[in-house]
Amino acid sequence: MQFGIFSVGDVTTDPTTGRTPSEAERIRAMVTIAKKAEEVGLDVFATGEHHNPPFVPSSPTTMLGYIAAQTEKIILSTSTTLITTNDPVKIAEDFAMLQHLAQGRVDLMMGRGNTGPVYPWFGQDIRHGVALAIENYHLLHRLWREDVVDWEGQFRTPLQGFTSTPRPLDGVPPFVWHGSIRTPEIAEQAAYYGDGFFANHIFWPTQHFQRLVNLYRTRFEHYGHGTADQAVVGLGGQVFLAHSSQDAVRQFRPYFDNAPVYGHGPSLEEFMRETPLTVGSPQEVIERTLTFRESFGDYQRQLFLADHAGLPLKTVLEQLDLLGEHVIPVLRREFDALRPAHVPDGPTHEALVASAIGTAGAGLLDAAGSATR
Repeated sequence: MQFGIFSVGDVTTDPTTGRTPSEAERIRAMVTIAKKAEEVGLDVFATGEHHNPPFVPSSPTTMLGYIAAQTEKIILSTSTTLITTNDPVKIAEDFAMLQHLAQGRVDLMMGRGNTGPVYPWFGQDIRHGVALAIENYHLLHRLWREDVVDWEGQFRTPLQGFTSTPRPLDGVPPFVWHGSIRTPEIAEQAAYYGDGFFANHIFWPTQHFQRLVNLYRTRFEHYGHGTADQAVVGLGGQVFLAHSSQDAVRQFRPYFDNAPVYGHGPSLEEFMRETPLTVGSPQEVIERTLTFRESFGDYQRQLFLADHAGLPLKTVLEQLDLLGEHVIPVLRREFDALRPAHVPDGPTHEALVASAIGTAGAGLLDAAGSATR
């Protein structure tokens, strides 16, 4: 089981002080948070991709490359890579380069994003959103697996004899998650390729995401990648911790009440009842997070939203200390003890390379056997 944090990179005024960080401060803070995540023993740091204020992470691979040079173990990922508006050729090359620089500590999450105007900014039409996601990923999948690609589609110019460079590290592409909060076609796409499916289990009730995850698991098995319980699932989550639940609620309430997404809507208590948001003590976060297995089955990656809504850097780093010391070790132990042996752990480059070597070896043995029969 892998645990980590993801950042949407918002620049939001702290409602308790009235101070708004600069873009430079926010970018540096994200780097500090990623390094702290490794320090406290988390497995993954992921950044979003946005191209509009009040967000700063418009170039995830630049940021992750910079972080890669200052870390050693943590997996560097995205919480959204816009498969609809980024050229799949550029995605292939950028993430392969990052994969080499980070010595394999890289994966990524494909998504369509939640900002409609981004489509015309990059020359696309939002009405083609799902079709773009499907076609662009089909090309990206080939670019990482075929040395020379001839290709023609609906949304970009054809390719003739094209080789994406650099080639994936060790001949193994970065692991891909397909993220969605509402679209069954994306769950189907993840299942078709045998990739991971990530449900950003934050803003809506659990039952909504159960339907998407169950669809993905069923179709994963249908396409012959393994049994349904071997499908690779990731979940988002949102927590705020303090040593007592009363302190946690008191500290987080002004940030919740003024958050750009859900502020000035349901009360904090209502939101905690209806969604997975957990504001409380470490033990309360542990108990609530363990219930996700009851709803979704054994899964491979849990990412928590930790830095948003104007929370100052000092507070975010304190949150990571609490997660690393009191929460993650218990969750890791409990989840790993419950997971059956045939259910895979979270994806890593080393595991993917070993699997590829094993598959190639089995193919050679089969060929040799055929030759002697």
